[in-house]
Amino acid sequence: MCDSHTPNKIIISKPGEQHFHNEHHDHHHDHHHDHRHDHSHTNSEGRVIELGKDIMQFNDVGAARNRGYFDAKEIVALNLVSSPGSGKTSILEKTLADLKDKINFTVIEGDQQTMNDADRIDSLGIPVVQVNTGALCHLESDMIYEAVKNLNPAPKSVLMIENVGNLVCPSKFNLGEDYRIVIISTTEGDDKPIKYPDMFEGSDVCIINKIDLLPYLNFDVEKAKDYAKKVNPNLIFFEVSATTGEGMDNWYEWLKKLNV
Repeated sequence: MCDSHTPNKIIISKPGEQHFHNEHHDHHHDHHHDHRHDHSHTNSEGRVIELGKDIMQFNDVGAARNRGYFDAKEIVALNLVSSPGSGKTSILEKTLADLKDKINFTVIEGDQQTMNDADRIDSLGIPVVQVNTGALCHLESDMIYEAVKNLNPAPKSVLMIENVGNLVCPSKFNLGEDYRIVIISTTEGDDKPIKYPDMFEGSDVCIINKIDLLPYLNFDVEKAKDYAKKVNPNLIFFEVSATTGEGMDNWYEWLKKLNV
């Protein structure tokens, strides 16, 4: 369960500087609930206000705007999602280090606090913007719009968006991405896909990380894949270890085939 109260200001941070934007975020998320966004309230005049509908409509309009921008510049946008500790940042970091001479990358790092992940990406020489969401447990489309304005990605590049670590809230918010990449690890339960079906249903690729630890864990890769395919039979799977590099070449080949 996440706290959906949005701070008054979204902080979009590059290494060494901060930018404050509050023109978009003083109108929603001023209520506490679990992101089902399907409830309503009645005001003093008896008119029903569908808060959830308004929130999602605003986000979807922003996602369409982002998608138009990406399409116009032939940018491929990837939305990386996972629970905390799955190795999402490690996979991203290794991918960038190994492919930065072959693919033109830019990165948006989403986290509730700190510049830690953005600093790691910045050390690789990759253009990066950090979006600190405060109490908010996911990125939204207008945050991506503000970050992209700062990044100004080159045409025919790949934009990597590392979402806030959470398998619930980000599943509801389209960012205008081309592909959603869900990452799980062998240190988690192999039933993750059926415990969090919305995330897997809305994803295009599933990366199973930390396969180097399989001999020491009670994790059944095939069972996890079967569960995921019951939710989404079109998922593409990659089994990798960001630590040893095992399986990463298959993931890299998929990336290289994107239209860039």
